[in-house]
Amino acid sequence: MTELAYLVDVDAAYERTFEAHVVALPPGAVVLDRTYFYPTGGGQPADAGTLTRPDSSGTWTVVDVQRKAGTVLHRIGRTPPGLPPLRVGELVGGTLDWERRYRHMRLHTGQHLLSARLFTLCGRRTASARFSGTGGELELEAGPRELPAREELDRDLAAKIADDPPLKIRYVPRLEFERAAAGRSSALALPQGVDPVRVVEIEDADACPCGGTHLRRLGEVGAITVLPPAPLVGGGVKVSFRLGASSPATPRA
Repeated sequence: MTELAYLVDVDAAYERTFEAHVVALPPGAVVLDRTYFYPTGGGQPADAGTLTRPDSSGTWTVVDVQRKAGTVLHRIGRTPPGLPPLRVGELVGGTLDWERRYRHMRLHTGQHLLSARLFTLCGRRTASARFSGTGGELELEAGPRELPAREELDRDLAAKIADDPPLKIRYVPRLEFERAAAGRSSALALPQGVDPVRVVEIEDADACPCGGTHLRRLGEVGAITVLPPAPLVGGGVKVSFRLGASSPATPRA
C-alpha cells in the first residue's frame, strides 16, 4: 500500500517536494511507501515530476502516475545510460511539476464551484467531470430548470470567487455522509468500501466527496469563463469552462 500523503488536508496539496523509500520496482515504474504525486482518477490528470537520489547521483522523470489496488505506480522514463538502477529500500526525493499540479488544483476547485452553482441555480447534478490543459467539462443530469444564461453564470461565479471563502477537508463516517447526501451537487455514487468519506467543502457553497487536490481559498481559482452548453441524449447537458491566464493569488509552498 502507498500512503497518499496529499489527502491529509488542504495544505498537503501544496507540498512540492518530499522524501520516500522505494518498496517495489515493477517494469517501467517505481512504487514508494508514500507519495504526493496524484495518480489519474476522478477526471483529474496525473501529476508529473522527478525522482532523485539524495546525493544527486541520479534523476528519473515521472511521466505518468497510476493507482492500482492501493499501490501507486510512478511511471518513469528510460534510465540514462550508465546510471545505476534504483534499488528497493533506497531513499529518493520526489519533486512535482508545480505548474501542472497547481493548474489542476485551480481546475478541480473551479469545477466544484461550477457544479455547486449549477445545482443551486437549476437543480442539475454533475454526473461526471474531466480536466485537460486549462479547461474542463461537466456532464449534468437532466433537471427541472434550464441553465442560466452564460453571462449570468459568469457573473455569478466571479462574485463567488471574489468573496474568496476558504476550502476545508473533513473525513465523515460513510453512514453519516449518506444520511446527509440529499441536496448535494454530485450524482456520483461512492465506491464500495470508502469509509470514512473525504469531503471537500467550499464555505457557504458546496460539500462534495472527492479524492483530488484543491486550493486553500476560492480566490486562487482566478477567472472562469463558461462556454456554450451542448445537449446530451436523455436531457442532460455538457458544460465546458476555461480558466483565465493565471491566478491572482501567489500560493505559499
